[in-house]
Amino acid sequence: RPNPYQADLLRDGVRRYLQLPADQTVLILHAKVAQKSYGNEKRFFCPPPCVYLSGPGWKLKQEQIKARDLGEAGFRVCGYMGLDSMGSSLMETQKLSFEEQPDAKGFSCAKALYISDTDKRKHFRLVLKLFFSNGQEIGTFHSKLIKVISKPSQKKQSLKNTDLCISSGSKVSLFNRLRSQTVSTRYLSVEGGAFIASARQWAAFTLHLADERCSRSEFPLREGYIRYGSVVQLVCTATGVTLPPLIIRKVMKQYAMLDVDEPISQLHKCAFQFQGSDRMYLCLSTEKVIQFQASPCPKEANRELLNDGSCWTIISTETVEYTFSESLACVREPVSPVPLIAALQLTGGGDVAMLEVQGEYFHTHLKVWFGDVEAETMYRSPKSLVCVVPDVSAFGSNWRWLRYPITVPLLLIRDDGLIYSSSFTFTYTPEQSCIPGQQVLSDVPQDSDKLLDSIHQEFTRTNFHLFMQS
Repeated sequence: RPNPYQADLLRDGVRRYLQLPADQTVLILHAKVAQKSYGNEKRFFCPPPCVYLSGPGWKLKQEQIKARDLGEAGFRVCGYMGLDSMGSSLMETQKLSFEEQPDAKGFSCAKALYISDTDKRKHFRLVLKLFFSNGQEIGTFHSKLIKVISKPSQKKQSLKNTDLCISSGSKVSLFNRLRSQTVSTRYLSVEGGAFIASARQWAAFTLHLADERCSRSEFPLREGYIRYGSVVQLVCTATGVTLPPLIIRKVMKQYAMLDVDEPISQLHKCAFQFQGSDRMYLCLSTEKVIQFQASPCPKEANRELLNDGSCWTIISTETVEYTFSESLACVREPVSPVPLIAALQLTGGGDVAMLEVQGEYFHTHLKVWFGDVEAETMYRSPKSLVCVVPDVSAFGSNWRWLRYPITVPLLLIRDDGLIYSSSFTFTYTPEQSCIPGQQVLSDVPQDSDKLLDSIHQEFTRTNFHLFMQS
């Protein structure tokens, strides 16, 4: 363990970090399924896996590298993305070069990744390796599991097999290919608060199932799997920009099918009709998103003729985010594995309250911190850490007698000072129970330490509440 002087320095550093977090975030967006390639044909993953770099910590790192006289060139971030080790070769790894966007985020995508028919796996992960251009390794980051499919299912989907179905509240991507040409692929995206059709970047949208009986202004959301004929709403996960309520239709040979209500499957062709409109559909025109009026089919009333720009392919997407901060130390080792917290489990109370931190990529060099207070931490497995919940008095004399709830962020800190932040917090809550007729003390006499100590012990015995935020 560090000596008291080092411990104080570390705690002071954590306090500075909490006041002004200098985080570095790596965000990976990818599709939930991938179509297998056969023979010499290469079916590149669509939409292509994307990587975004954000957070003020990248700028701080640039200044550190400049201070070592390595110049601007030494800071440039580059990387490689490929399939995880099983069945992966150098030819399947793609080099990434990051470009700075107007919002100061770094962006790159891997447009030429595919999985061949010689790879017999049913699931795989993408592996991202990041470096600075001076050769210093940043770390290795993994995507979520991707399911391999041979081709889009043409059969009616059964809800007994939900792997390929799309549920309300899940994230999707929409893309369009004019005349089925790969080079003409456009992705539904958002730029400057407006919907666009981009050839370079794609957005993930949360697809909500809505209650058709309610008015547009109410638009309550429902759970369940998305079926054709359902009223849905598309919400951009990055900006929150939404489209009006839409009716999702199945597309067959450029016709919108009005009487199909089966569940939607991955990589299906679909169209989006504006609810309450006269056959108006979501459509792209070059890079603009417009409305297109479909033509009625004279021979079959259950069909409407669309143009190419109104036919979209739908696919589920995943997002994984890794956040770390090197602000407390000049870290020489890679930042990976970056731990991800998924859930918290509290047991006991008072002096024996224990918190289990559940997630992925945990290791023995991690300590759990409650704000600027380090907790005694035990490594259980790569998916579990257990720690002793610090007494509230560890946060200073002001909290010796807890009267109001206090919430502290949960951090994981590596033994070299690398900080991994999370979206989870821990709240200490006093629970006063008064005997009927007993007077509540509004002012505490100065000589009542013994009374206050007993009240404090009673408060903290069962007063630990978890607030988990995804």
